[in-house]
Amino acid sequence: MSQRQVLQVFEQYQKARTQFVQMVAELATRPQNIETLQNAGVMSLLRPLLLDVVPTIQQTAALALGRLANYNDDLAEAVVKGNILPQLVYSLAEQNRFYKKAAAFVLRAVGKHSPQLAQAIVDCGALDTLVICLEDFDPGVKEAAAWALGYIARHNAELSQAVVDAGAIPLLVLCIQEPEIALKRIAASALSDIAKHSPELAQTVVDAGAIAHLAQMILNPDAKLKRQILSALSQIAKHSVDLAEMVVEAEIFPAVLTCLKDKDEYVKKNASTLIREIAKHTPELSQLIVNTGGVAAVIDCIGSCKGNIKLPGIMMLGYVAAHSENLAMAVIISKGVPQLSVCLSEEPEDHIKAAAAWALGQIGRHTSEHARAVAVTNTLPVLLSLYMSTESSEDLQMKSKKAIKNILQKCTYLPALEPFLYDAPPNILKYVVGQFSKVLFPWIFRYTSAESGQLSTIY
Repeated sequence: MSQRQVLQVFEQYQKARTQFVQMVAELATRPQNIETLQNAGVMSLLRPLLLDVVPTIQQTAALALGRLANYNDDLAEAVVKGNILPQLVYSLAEQNRFYKKAAAFVLRAVGKHSPQLAQAIVDCGALDTLVICLEDFDPGVKEAAAWALGYIARHNAELSQAVVDAGAIPLLVLCIQEPEIALKRIAASALSDIAKHSPELAQTVVDAGAIAHLAQMILNPDAKLKRQILSALSQIAKHSVDLAEMVVEAEIFPAVLTCLKDKDEYVKKNASTLIREIAKHTPELSQLIVNTGGVAAVIDCIGSCKGNIKLPGIMMLGYVAAHSENLAMAVIISKGVPQLSVCLSEEPEDHIKAAAAWALGQIGRHTSEHARAVAVTNTLPVLLSLYMSTESSEDLQMKSKKAIKNILQKCTYLPALEPFLYDAPPNILKYVVGQFSKVLFPWIFRYTSAESGQLSTIY
């Protein structure tokens, strides 16, 4: 047999391996093929190809594994049990940029499913190697590494702390300053996933100087980047007054209000969420939002959105109104009550109705003037029907009842109270009768208050 014939055998073997991994990678893109591939033992066949002498075969084998692991947690677990992760981590540090991207994709695909699978990635020493990849010359390698780190960090505080301890945060902050939009998006997303778990983790993101760089990109024309930027700032601001103030001090207003008019629905939602997370902390922060026109802007945003996109805006109005009489009046003056009443009546989802009921209760609970502003929109009968409906969720019933109680205890506008005399159950009726007595027999109320301190003794 000639030398050429001998070499031809090896060429055929290489061609067969190449065709095999390419076909498996292609088949793995279709969900209907996954079970068949799994039953055929595809994992054990792909594993040795990760160390193949031909780089293209290595990369395609890693790509195929990533697509399989991405499909469900059973296949991801098979990657872990097949002892494939150590091979990937070893090759991640040694191979070319194409393999690094494919290997990081596998780690991301495995780690996304559960804390246990993400922990398996940490245990095999992948974090240090992924962090090194954040310094790679190729932006695609950086992006793949940032994506994997974010998917690991999102599960819980312990995994997020492991990512921090590996030194990822300063490099992720550098990544958001790179010119590639895709890299900026993924790095901002990873910072968001780290910051969300605790004030301490959020502080590590702040200490790396992330806020200033994030704030500068709020008005970037790329909608997907804006989503991630607003999300990261929200995850920082939500934890404490100090962190929220740091976000505000980065001069995010009025840029965030511009995002409330964005064409992208999720940019609107994330902008509303950021404003909500700031407003909830103190009256001073809420007043700042009022002063910048934030309440009116959020109300307009609620009117232009549908479904869950409205939810953070509705909650933001409730938080602002809860702080003080003046802030609740600012919501009323900005015509927030009619908008919330529309949500209460027309939104099909119970959790959105429940949020609107809660917000209306926070507005109406301060004074008779606040209560009247809510009552004149014919909101009370709607709240009563939601409370009494057997089709309402338990949460909606509870929040409707609480809102009715809050509003009735301050309401002296009798035309709004009269229907309750006929329709309200006894546990609601007692508040209605109490308000009638305050309006029609104020001298009795004053007497009982002075003499016994209990209005109930007069009934």
